[in-house]
Amino acid sequence: MTGSSIKVTFLGTGTSVGVPVLTCECPVCTSEDPRNQRLRAGLLLEWDAAVDGGTSNVGKGQGDATRTVKVLVDTSTDFRQQALRAGLERVDAVLYTHPHADHIFGLDDVRLYNYRQRSAIPLYGNSETMAAIQHTFKYAFVPGAKGVPRLSLHGVSEPFDLFGRTIIPIPVWHDSMRITAYRIGNFAYVTDCSEIPAEAAGQLEGLELLVIDSLRREPHPSHFTLDQALEQIGRLQPARALLTHLSHDFDHASLEEELSDDIGVAYDGLVIEMPMPGDDA
Repeated sequence: MTGSSIKVTFLGTGTSVGVPVLTCECPVCTSEDPRNQRLRAGLLLEWDAAVDGGTSNVGKGQGDATRTVKVLVDTSTDFRQQALRAGLERVDAVLYTHPHADHIFGLDDVRLYNYRQRSAIPLYGNSETMAAIQHTFKYAFVPGAKGVPRLSLHGVSEPFDLFGRTIIPIPVWHDSMRITAYRIGNFAYVTDCSEIPAEAAGQLEGLELLVIDSLRREPHPSHFTLDQALEQIGRLQPARALLTHLSHDFDHASLEEELSDDIGVAYDGLVIEMPMPGDDA
């Protein structure tokens, strides 16, 4: 990895129930294609940044060492399994899209990274998400509590610096819930989305890669269908797009055959390394 690139690893590409679905014996759930085995959705983002003396502090001053920082997008219900599979040795921060169970319930497992790193892990998301995390994991915020995750909450609504990169939180809608898409340079992640307002669409133009959810073929109140996702891709005109948050409606190979060359289907374990133009979009 170079200092001007970002590495994106898909930790999970499935819907809230994952694939295979419990009790289901459909062709996708019983498929031998590993790309049809989808843990709950999440990403690992990696880029090089200046680090103070090899500790968890980043961007502290001249003469700092450089290492690869590791930033999660959501901590899914399957986070422990995903972290083991990815060989994840540290967590520097977490960006949250929204507080539904399949996107936050793995948070307790960051305790092990607290012990190893000897520092709190910063969490970022909109104010509603931070409040929901504090409520759901209230034991972690009891003063003096032992053996709990050490977390610092940061409600964000404007672009902010994270380890030398500008992170742009973009409000979109998940049915009636205001959630957060994220843009970093020429990459953006838009999951669990049913509507992209005009202002948000303007912030998602000029992308090299757009990752967007495509739950199923039939209408759903809080997620894009395949046709709706393709419509949004046509609207935003990224150079390339990948579909994620996929249900067992979709066989990976068959879906790929339906799509144009500039649209692909993400799968668990997929790794993409992208050049970054400077530190912001």
